[in-house]
Amino acid sequence: MAKRDLTFDPPVMNAAGTLGFFPDQHGPMDWSQFGVFITNPISLLPRTPAHGNRFTAYPGGFLLHTGYPNPGLSQALRHYARVWSHSPLPVIVHVLAHAPDEVNRMIRRLETTEGVAGVEVGIDSGAQPELVAALAQAATGELPVILRLPLERSLDLATLAIQAGAMAVSLAPPRGVYPAQAGEFVQGRLYGPSILPIALKITQELVKLGIPTIGAGGVYTQAHCKAMLSAGALAVQLDGALWRAAGYKIFH
Repeated sequence: MAKRDLTFDPPVMNAAGTLGFFPDQHGPMDWSQFGVFITNPISLLPRTPAHGNRFTAYPGGFLLHTGYPNPGLSQALRHYARVWSHSPLPVIVHVLAHAPDEVNRMIRRLETTEGVAGVEVGIDSGAQPELVAALAQAATGELPVILRLPLERSLDLATLAIQAGAMAVSLAPPRGVYPAQAGEFVQGRLYGPSILPIALKITQELVKLGIPTIGAGGVYTQAHCKAMLSAGALAVQLDGALWRAAGYKIFH
């Protein structure tokens, strides 16, 4: 059981991978619109960008494949820990790991880092239920834990995540493939307003199961955000809408 509480006021936040590693107070973003800030995914060791085509537009959205490049935990703490301690918002660090021992090592260091209000653990789309439970248990400690589940598998994994110690689940973008040139296919995470109907349906189903859920997927307008909250979500994560908003008011 986490020994620190985490609330979302207002109940809006950025999704991991959308606004960098810290809330830039010198940029144009109005941080009063957010209840918390979520960092880009951070792994134990450094990761380099994905090779090949990383962005493909399609009707209703786009496909993105980045490889989650980041400097690794040690370098991230060296560069950003001080900024987090002076953040205008509570900072949730998104932890990217595939093994319980990695998660445990990262969480123990983050627990002693000033300015870290919680952690969000990203779950790979192919992770087996036993691994999901082990990752949640490895993350449980002083900090509140959110498990970011693959949207398309969240109904199967959410109850397990909560039973293993997560305070809530969030919804990662679904993965898909799209035809590219020369008959090839590109694969990656899917974004855009076309995701909203399925994201709303899954959020409703999770809430019916009694799962504390942070809704996400296809939220591009104020009406979308209100719909997600009306579906029972604790809060809403924004992704592509933040890029489209160009850093000013989120919804126009």
